[in-house]
Amino acid sequence: MPRQQTNEIPWPRRVSTPSEAVRFIDHVGFCVLFPVKNILLPSLHLAVARRQPTGWDKYAQLIWKWKDELPKKRRALYAKYFKSRGSFLSLKLLPHFLAMDGTAVEPDAAEAFYRTGRISHDALELWQALGKHGPLPTLELRHACRMETPAGNKRFKKAMLELQGLLIVTHSGAEQETAAWASNRFDLVARSFPQQVRQARRISEEDARTAIAAKYCTLYPAASSVQVARLFGWTKAQAVTALAL
Repeated sequence: MPRQQTNEIPWPRRVSTPSEAVRFIDHVGFCVLFPVKNILLPSLHLAVARRQPTGWDKYAQLIWKWKDELPKKRRALYAKYFKSRGSFLSLKLLPHFLAMDGTAVEPDAAEAFYRTGRISHDALELWQALGKHGPLPTLELRHACRMETPAGNKRFKKAMLELQGLLIVTHSGAEQETAAWASNRFDLVARSFPQQVRQARRISEEDARTAIAAKYCTLYPAASSVQVARLFGWTKAQAVTALAL
């Protein structure tokens, strides 16, 4: 009977510090914060807790703090990237993801993306606001783009997922705007990770896919081309080519 695939990646010891978290992220190349059902990806939570999540426990609180701390200190990128879920990308592989997505661009490239239909008008406004004002927490960014109402908040969340899914915007820490939970702080990837953006411009899309596929296969050797294509948003032909090289 074939062995069932599991998200868990062999790791010598429980991850318990930010530096150990960075080493884990660098080792796997990319991972989600919490395990996602039916998505074969490493999870930082599994590396910390050594078990599936069972609620908002001390391990969840710890990695929730790190998802603010690590990108703020430029030790890893954090964004809602894989399947719109919180994800970490290592600094070593970030250029390949940027090259693959064609988003190693300058902060002022928003209009060009909008004119070619790659982003919505709401995403254009968020991108331009971050370009003009610099890193902003959620409420300030919504105010700058006139998205303060409940309907505006829905537009904000949808557009923000667009920009994070393209690796245009990155999570950049947190800020206490109200007495409730701290707000997410956002910045442009081009401004937060300029070195990785420059590196990405020297990588072709095909080479980027090959490097990402190679890393994924070290994590999950039994993964099929269909699984790879669905996860990374490639065509089946692109996945087959990347896996063959």
